[in-house]
Amino acid sequence: MSRSMLAAVLEKAGEPLRIMNVPRPEPGRGEILVRLEASGICHTDVHVWQGHLRTGSGQPATILGHEGVGRVVQVGTGVTSWRLGERAGVAWLHDTCGHCDECHSEMESFCQDQRAHGFDVAGTFAEYVVADARFAARVPEDGDAALLAPLMCAGLTAFGAVQRAGVKAGEICAVFGCGGLGLYAIQIARRLGATVVAVDTDEAKLQLAASLGAEHTLLSSPGLADSWPANLRAHVCINFAPTPATWGAMIAAIRPRGRIVAAAMVSQTVPLSQEWLTATGVWITGTSVGTRAQMHELMQLHQGQPLEAQIERVTLAEVSSALDRLKAGSAEGRLAIVFATHLS
Repeated sequence: MSRSMLAAVLEKAGEPLRIMNVPRPEPGRGEILVRLEASGICHTDVHVWQGHLRTGSGQPATILGHEGVGRVVQVGTGVTSWRLGERAGVAWLHDTCGHCDECHSEMESFCQDQRAHGFDVAGTFAEYVVADARFAARVPEDGDAALLAPLMCAGLTAFGAVQRAGVKAGEICAVFGCGGLGLYAIQIARRLGATVVAVDTDEAKLQLAASLGAEHTLLSSPGLADSWPANLRAHVCINFAPTPATWGAMIAAIRPRGRIVAAAMVSQTVPLSQEWLTATGVWITGTSVGTRAQMHELMQLHQGQPLEAQIERVTLAEVSSALDRLKAGSAEGRLAIVFATHLS
């Protein structure tokens, strides 16, 4: 095994990542080394790349990426739960503090002292990555790595959002934003027996949402807040669109005692009347990626009936142009790096 690896290195915020040889990492105590087959490219990577998300130290990891799938090629001291050759998933969470209230109440993704791949620690835009053995995900041994990789964040975030919303059979679930995360959420909510309303500004995305199980599709527009169909008042609204423009329609769509879940990273404020809250009892919360337990459930769900997604495969050398397209909103479906040694 070579002592070096190819990686896409962040040298300055907003500038193209530099493809270069860097030292291959060594797993420490409790860690595993994973040789990557594929890595998804997530919109959060765009935020880190652009410098919009910064760590407590102010310096993000130089290797981004947190949607990796590969094989264990080395185990650190003290690791007994992984064997060489096993397939592992590397997600957002590298580790958490393990002792806060969130960690002790199955809410570890809200741990305020968590460390994340591609953010605090080196990520998956490289041929190898080190993962904490406790947080590495068990993924199906078979199947296309490029299809599995986006499940490590996009799929898990969608699954976590649907669970956070408490979606039940017979309920109406409105999904705002039919990009990669929204399309996963539509499939998950349908499998729970919910009636899904898909909302987006793009007719093509709405057609795809319908093909994946959405019974109703609505074209998002400034007037949707005033024209939401009365027969589609939702028990649940989940926002995956990275814009505050969906807020008015969600307020119009939600029924009394309904649940609104924010899954997209939207920094702008939105208007909220506390009087309206007291009159309706609407529950509003946010969701953040997902936990190890949710990842296990998601993998079981996917193995039983694979979740569908449009995946565009790119090489490591094309990662900067892929990030540019994600930033511009011109990428269709999910993007996944497939490493050269695994291309066929």
